[in-house]
Amino acid sequence: MRFAFSAVALLLTTTACTTVPMEGNIDTARTTPLVAPVLTSPDALDTSTYARPQVARVTHVDLDLALDFAGKSVGGTATLSVLAAPGARELVLDDKGLKVASVTDGQGKALPFTVGASDGEKGAPLTIQIGAGGESRTVRIAYSASDADALQWLSPEQTAGGKYPYLFSQGQAILNRTWIPTQDSPGIRQTWRARVTAPKPLTVVMSGLKVGETEDLGDRRAFTYEMDKPVAPYLIAVAAGDIAFRPLGPRTGVWTEPKMLDAAASELADTEAMVSAAEKLYGPYRWGRYDMIVLPPSFPYGGMENPTLTFLTPTFIAGDRSLTGLIAHELAHSWSGNLVTNAVWGDGWLNEGVTSYFENRIVEEIYGKKRAQQEASLDYTAIIETLDRVGSDAPGTALHQPDGTDSAGSAIVYNKGAAFMRTLEHAVGRERFDAWLRQWFDKHAFQPATSQMIYDDMLAHLVNGKVEANKLKLHEWIFDPGLPANVLRPDPAAFATVDAAAKAYADAGTIPAKATWDGWTSAERQRFLQSLPQQRSADQLAALDSALSLSASGNNEELFLWLNLALANRFDPAVEQADRFLSHVGRTKFVRPLFAALMEQGDWGQPIAKRIYAKTRAGYHSVTQASVDKVVLKD
Repeated sequence: MRFAFSAVALLLTTTACTTVPMEGNIDTARTTPLVAPVLTSPDALDTSTYARPQVARVTHVDLDLALDFAGKSVGGTATLSVLAAPGARELVLDDKGLKVASVTDGQGKALPFTVGASDGEKGAPLTIQIGAGGESRTVRIAYSASDADALQWLSPEQTAGGKYPYLFSQGQAILNRTWIPTQDSPGIRQTWRARVTAPKPLTVVMSGLKVGETEDLGDRRAFTYEMDKPVAPYLIAVAAGDIAFRPLGPRTGVWTEPKMLDAAASELADTEAMVSAAEKLYGPYRWGRYDMIVLPPSFPYGGMENPTLTFLTPTFIAGDRSLTGLIAHELAHSWSGNLVTNAVWGDGWLNEGVTSYFENRIVEEIYGKKRAQQEASLDYTAIIETLDRVGSDAPGTALHQPDGTDSAGSAIVYNKGAAFMRTLEHAVGRERFDAWLRQWFDKHAFQPATSQMIYDDMLAHLVNGKVEANKLKLHEWIFDPGLPANVLRPDPAAFATVDAAAKAYADAGTIPAKATWDGWTSAERQRFLQSLPQQRSADQLAALDSALSLSASGNNEELFLWLNLALANRFDPAVEQADRFLSHVGRTKFVRPLFAALMEQGDWGQPIAKRIYAKTRAGYHSVTQASVDKVVLKD
């Protein structure tokens, strides 16, 4: 990620919807699912789940569900394949708000079950009495889920087309327990299959490969997808709406609303080349297809790396592919995060930090060294800003977060993790480093991992003994707070021109010429905006906007930086634009800071923030709502 149905006959008029090309489908013949190991070391104990996988663990989930857009609910059955220890009598699942109607075994015999007390975000344990028997068990759960935190149901007015409703899910980190009864832990990998029905003319897509043909059920259609490789359960994802498909290459393509298809396909034109570049670096792409879906703007993240179908925010569409590092990031997750997954969320850097490094390597291959260096430099600046804010000795600035410790933020999990990888690559040489990282992916493919495991693997396969390990500060990088002294600092030349321009503005108010501004990369423009003095008068802000057309930017990263600066300085002309932006965009990365900037402005900003949030909150995903509630509704 780049920063967690009862049938109803809806009478909808018909429209053409494209289906996934058949070459992307999988054989309908069932094969024995792979079973991934569950780690048993103390550092692999996931306290965000109620599951006891050493007693009984889910290996496969088979869903048969119907989407109810009128009731904003999903319902049907989940049939679980369970591997149990000898004598095991209980299976414990994660449940947050599910309405369980019945639980039976493989022969249809009722199984007693209880739902325990709820514990906030964690939800409640769903404990099923499976009885003593063989190691392999089948458990069938009939259930429904409404008001699920993972699911956002959009009205037609919230879509680009304006005619049909829309649904998408966001499962990371522990939200899939709100619509799927399973063991919702990244360390308990599962294969899955799902048959999902939706009213015509809506199309359902999921994070697996399509099985067979779409079923015509009269006023509804059924779509079946399968993931035959064990994945972390947060990677089971669904979307449904009036969407169309366009191929981008032999194994890549994009889904989105028809009105957005041309712009999305143009922005994503480099995707097939990115897949080839990634394979050249770290081995074959193992998931069959790499498709993407550009969702409505309420999607709370930049992207979500759901296997075979990356979910994307439309805010990355800038018209010039200047923000496609997001695509490189989500693609890289096909190795780091999806192929090898953190067993516990305290080791999230194994997903995000390694991916951020990999992303930068793909960017270098596709767009050149200059852009890669500039984007890495922006990431380094974010690390320094975070350490300055929280303190270099804050426990949350370590990569590995012991249970009960909260990370200091994305600049640590993503950027410090990438800086660690980049430092190692520079120290040992790219050829040696790449060989090591590729064998890490190969050796742990489709398995969970921990910080201790990658540290041990570095000792065994990357460095030449303890002396070199100590010189490289491997243990300090992973387990200690702050930034080790051997960090590879960005090349000052990467932003030499823009830094000189920023200094000229700070010293004498000299604004770059519009032609110069337009000739800069997006990273350079972002660097300039981030380097501006934080206190500006209305006249100074107006002059900047007039000279550089900041408020008219089609690049949402740059527009966000401008709005953040303007609102922090009570710039009245920016209020209307901020209102439009916050009413249209639901990406938490943008939304929360802008509301925070308003709330920090007391009597000027707080009424504006509360007015805008009162009308926009209902259109945000639960992830964004939870984040912004803490800012705007904290009193």
